Amino acid sequence: MTSTKKKASSPITRAAALLVGATLLGGAALAQQQQAPAGSAAPLAGPTAEYKLGAGDVIRITVYQNPDLLLETHVSESGTLSYPLLGVIRLGGLTVGQAEKMIGDGLKNGNFVKNPQVTILVLAVKGNQASVLGQVNRPGRYPIETADMHLTDLLANAGGVVTQTGADTMVLTGTRNGQPYRVEVDLPGIFAAGGRANDVIIQNGDVLWVDRAPLVYIYGEVQRPGPMRLERGMTLMQALASGGGLTQRGTEKGIRVNRKDGQGKVNTIQPTMDEALKDGDVVYVKESLF
Repeated sequence: MTSTKKKASSPITRAAALLVGATLLGGAALAQQQQAPAGSAAPLAGPTAEYKLGAGDVIRITVYQNPDLLLETHVSESGTLSYPLLGVIRLGGLTVGQAEKMIGDGLKNGNFVKNPQVTILVLAVKGNQASVLGQVNRPGRYPIETADMHLTDLLANAGGVVTQTGADTMVLTGTRNGQPYRVEVDLPGIFAAGGRANDVIIQNGDVLWVDRAPLVYIYGEVQRPGPMRLERGMTLMQALASGGGLTQRGTEKGIRVNRKDGQGKVNTIQPTMDEALKDGDVVYVKESLF
């Protein structure tokens, strides 16, 4: 009987200990869970620890065992906010960890709280954003929630490139060190060996533009005339195959390609079947005379 009672009390003791631990760590654990993807363990120093607060960000500040110091507010355009006992403080440009330490030091040095445990939770990211425009599935403005957000992360938030109309290359513009910044990025090249270095880090105010994919136009004696996406290195033969091939009346002899030069003048050429086409080429397949 004595042994049974000891076994019954053991889970209760453990549960009580866990409850106390959860209470002490609840604020930090909640902040970490907001960062961790579903099914993964919350990191001890997640991405939020490196995120820099910006104007417009909505945050919640809590101090353990001091409910009167709870504040849910937004960072002003000047990067400041008004906090109880401390007055106006500047948090813009600080990481979450730095902001927590600043408030904690202020409360401790002012003899307001003996050993403050400050937690800041970012409820809405509005101060650091980037835009995605052009041939993507969900164009718009997206928050930069981590300090190491890459171009591919931003593109994924926008739903990726539209399969049929989006180009493989894109342009990222913004500012770096106070100077205008522009870079052309080859998306497939990022996923090639050694291409990860081209996955640019996104900064506040960046704009990603995804252009229309290059097109060629086929008309005449083909099964499916009209515009088609020009794949990389696509030859005349491959383009004709993409158009369903020639009709029974079509002939490979005398196929003409109308192509604009650098001055915008249209020239007519007679390419070989293995010649690569260019953006804007117009292919005409003649009718056989016999």
